[in-house]
Amino acid sequence: MKRSYLVRALTRTRIRTSSLTRSLCSSASPASGADVALKNVTKSNFEPALAELRRHVREADFVSVDLEMTGVTSAPWRESFEFDRSDIQYLKIKDSAEKFAVVQFGVCPFRWDPHSHSFVAHPHNFYIFPRQEIVGDGLSYEFLCQTSSLEFLAKYQFDFNACVYEGISYLSRSQEEEELRRLDSIYKDEIPNASANFRNGAETQLVRMADILFSERMKNVVSEWRAGLLREGGGGHEIHGSLKDPSQKFQTTFFHMRPALVVNGLTSRQLRLIKLITEKHFKDLAYVHVTGETSGRQPLIVYTDSTTDRDLLMREVKACQRKEAETKIKAAIGFRHVIDLLSSERKLIVGHNCFLDLAHVYNKFIAPLPMTAEEFVSAFQTYFPHVIDTKVLLNLDDALLRIVGKGGTSLSKAFGLLCPPIAPSSTSSSLAGKPRVRVEVEVDNQRFSNWNSGAKHEAGYDAFMTGCVFSQACLHLGVDFSSHAAAAAAAVDLQHNEKLQKYINHLYLSWVNGDIIDLKTGNGAAESLGSSSVKRPRPKIVFSNMILLWGPPSKLRAKDIQDCFVKVFGRGSITSIYHLDETAAFVQFSKAELVSDFLILKDIIERDNDPISVLHPLSRIFESGCVRAASYEIYKKICSSPVSEVLFADQAEAVGINWRLVEQAIRSENQDDETSEKDTK
Repeated sequence: MKRSYLVRALTRTRIRTSSLTRSLCSSASPASGADVALKNVTKSNFEPALAELRRHVREADFVSVDLEMTGVTSAPWRESFEFDRSDIQYLKIKDSAEKFAVVQFGVCPFRWDPHSHSFVAHPHNFYIFPRQEIVGDGLSYEFLCQTSSLEFLAKYQFDFNACVYEGISYLSRSQEEEELRRLDSIYKDEIPNASANFRNGAETQLVRMADILFSERMKNVVSEWRAGLLREGGGGHEIHGSLKDPSQKFQTTFFHMRPALVVNGLTSRQLRLIKLITEKHFKDLAYVHVTGETSGRQPLIVYTDSTTDRDLLMREVKACQRKEAETKIKAAIGFRHVIDLLSSERKLIVGHNCFLDLAHVYNKFIAPLPMTAEEFVSAFQTYFPHVIDTKVLLNLDDALLRIVGKGGTSLSKAFGLLCPPIAPSSTSSSLAGKPRVRVEVEVDNQRFSNWNSGAKHEAGYDAFMTGCVFSQACLHLGVDFSSHAAAAAAAVDLQHNEKLQKYINHLYLSWVNGDIIDLKTGNGAAESLGSSSVKRPRPKIVFSNMILLWGPPSKLRAKDIQDCFVKVFGRGSITSIYHLDETAAFVQFSKAELVSDFLILKDIIERDNDPISVLHPLSRIFESGCVRAASYEIYKKICSSPVSEVLFADQAEAVGINWRLVEQAIRSENQDDETSEKDTK
């Protein structure tokens, strides 16, 4: 079995290597052969790019998005299989979104221009990286990298250096809320008690002679400075002394209209000693740390003229520190500002086979993913009420499917087939003589309409291709953009267009199975949408008749396993066998009672070590001595675990499944079902 190896990275990355200049289109002037760069956004140009994007999104009729990640599946058995129920499919998507990082985020607002009778696209390619921006917040990021994904990104020249060093960091909404709660617990209303601070500082014991001498000298320096303040009224007094060298200088300054002594060039231990002697010997002095205008945290000894004034000072210091901490949290929001913008504007969001993308958006920028698809779609809809998946649209509309064909619904193929004026490598003749949607691109206030090869698999360019495919599909569905030409300010209200209602908020949960989920309800929608091309034909799966085996010899193929079962239970006893990986497989019996019969035989063969047991046909499956059996519900429990071992057998052991109790429960459940059937008869 082919494996895609995983790499664990701290603060981890699905990545590509490209230069920050990515060719998108050539000048509208035939005389100009100059290439135009795709709008790449890093932390160095994020603020102006965000301001520009706000304007484009507000004016947009829809916004297409695309993501590039560091991987897709954390283990081979976490891939999507035809026997996976929808709840299992969601758990596998959830695992992927939680374990892998997003390293590029493409956002492309599309606006209908009634004057030129064309869409104007504004592609933005954001490099993002989960950097820890808040020091000491306890947040540490780690993510998986799938080697096949890294190879894919490198093949299309992803710029790994730009991602790591210049990628825009972010905080999710839940992380921001948690950080603000942490501030509430740190900066409570109580005023620090000087005697309590002194008791807490007693742990800095004056046991070393150097500490004793330093403390006495500093006590004299502070005492002399204080006396000078009282003697001269606090005006501009300076003390020249030395703690480390003859050039050391302590200078009086003012902090919140109070005289203060700036303390520079000391070690953290020396500062703790200064704090200790200040609180112990000087009741009208307060030791504080504040942020300097040109430096970091600055220690000060501040003079106060009363206990009330001292309490007021400490309140002011705490308020400044809290405001500074809140500013850092707000600054760390980073790329989430883009997600907040898309959410607040309530635009139609367009993606291609994008359920995993949406799971990443929610997990990275909003909150941890819920345990069920129903909970997820309910929460997601509050932020993004209108989403359309172009892959669903292409497969669901028979006319579009005839144009692209069943093998042409990938993004790059659909772009080449549906958008020949834009896609330079297109050889499509199916649209000859048919109306087409013109799409122009605008980068840094320059508009272009003649296109070159672009940058396929760059998130910004893929978002652009997605929007082009959608706009062309809309035309084929009968959406009339020209009707808006009379009013230049009128937006094309696509999210409420009756011709698109059938497709909005229907996304592929699994392309392998053809399962579609309705984002409004969380329910499956493939059957209700009424297209035979959507739901893929597959053998009937009866989950109650299935048993999960892990630990059989890896050399056994599905046919070998089936032969062993047929010799015992007869022809027709096994409906199908599905391999999860080399260590595990599902066996589906034709009857539920055969599950119990198998478990009884398994128990006898493993317990007895006589010649009959050794020669039993099933002994070939059990020869490893560590074969386990479980129901489909145990498979769901294993899939829901955050652990991801590469082999399923190792995963089951890591999750801690008590397989003997599981087997007993399956036998008991099936026996109860048989008894119930007999009573009914």
